[in-house]
Amino acid sequence: MEELKISRDGAPFTWWIGKSNERHTYWGGSLPGQCTCGLEESCIDMRHYCNCDADRSDWTSDIGFLTFKEHLPVSQIVITDTNRSGSEVAWKVGALRCYGDRSFWNSASFTSGTSYLYFPTFHSDFSIDISFFFKTTSFSGVFLENLGVKDVIRIELVSPYQVTFSFDVGSGPLEVSLQSVPALNDGQWHYVRAERNIKETSLVIDNQPRKLVQSPSDGRVRVQLSTQLYVGGTSSRQKGFVGCIRSLQLNGQTLDLEEKARLTSGIRPGCPGHCSSYGNLCDNNGRCVEKRNGYNCDCTNSAYEGPYCRKEVSAMFEAGTSVTYIFQEPYPVSRNTSASASAIYADTVISRENIAFSFLTAQAPSLLLYVTSVYQDYLAVMLCRNGSLQVRYKLGKEGSYVFTFDSERLDNRRLHHVKISREGRELTIQ
Repeated sequence: MEELKISRDGAPFTWWIGKSNERHTYWGGSLPGQCTCGLEESCIDMRHYCNCDADRSDWTSDIGFLTFKEHLPVSQIVITDTNRSGSEVAWKVGALRCYGDRSFWNSASFTSGTSYLYFPTFHSDFSIDISFFFKTTSFSGVFLENLGVKDVIRIELVSPYQVTFSFDVGSGPLEVSLQSVPALNDGQWHYVRAERNIKETSLVIDNQPRKLVQSPSDGRVRVQLSTQLYVGGTSSRQKGFVGCIRSLQLNGQTLDLEEKARLTSGIRPGCPGHCSSYGNLCDNNGRCVEKRNGYNCDCTNSAYEGPYCRKEVSAMFEAGTSVTYIFQEPYPVSRNTSASASAIYADTVISRENIAFSFLTAQAPSLLLYVTSVYQDYLAVMLCRNGSLQVRYKLGKEGSYVFTFDSERLDNRRLHHVKISREGRELTIQ
């Protein structure tokens, strides 16, 4: 009793339909045509890449999680090859679960040094835990302040290199200041966390060493505050902060900066410019696109997809099928161009290539990649009948070149990576 995931010739017996009505043949985050055990090399029969392909008389199973958000949710599962004698199948799709912190990008932009947001009084018995992100190009400004008759809590950017956490619980003011090595007004996001309990007070900036100060043992512990909590400024409207603050949390509670900002002049909900800090997380030629709350990685010009353009784009090709891309030449090319102009363009257009791809197949011979140009040059990458890799080049009038790599058979249904680089007449194949 089994469920066959892959047929003997490599075509899928089973697939699932996701968002945009697209068909997918990977299972549990594995490669196309494989299950998790195939990727981990732990299948009960190592000749196959799914436990259910073992064709055993007892029940076997393949279990995994589908976590690529752009392909979810699962709307349909198609299972074939169950009409044989003794063949049975059972399947189950779990619940769609969403994870993440909506408050992470909750932010406000302070455009005036005299504007601020206000919240109810911050009440805390014996401990204080305040954290937030900020970015600014200003030299100084108060991040937040809450006052009492004598007591006070304040976190302030004193200079481009210094943040101070100051408070008074009736026994006199106490300050914890932390000097940053890089400047903090560089327009990039920086993280601040200030904590106080009965024994100690600490301040952290980004990943720099924590500044720790022992709390005095002869004073009150409880902070008695009475005014509203001011964010981005003070009650006196002096030393106002100009820049962005996001993900502000007080003792584990997130303050809704955006909701307050919608009702306050001089302050805008959200914060632009996330790509300046996080754009480098878009890998493999992904392009960072600004959003009011956060950013997206545009993977259109990448061979990868996913939130950060790190998941390889793949497809299952049946026998006799292919995909064709037509690329625009970088310069206008015409067959009627003069000989001198053609000579100029020819060196530029075909002087170099950098190609990389991965493949998995059980079919040989097979053509993996074919590239041609208007100059009738071509590059072909194929598997020979004996399973070896062959690369064929034709460059201009020099004739064709054939490079064959007699290593292991590459039609062994395992993933192989190919990288081809050419600079002029120098060719590297890995």
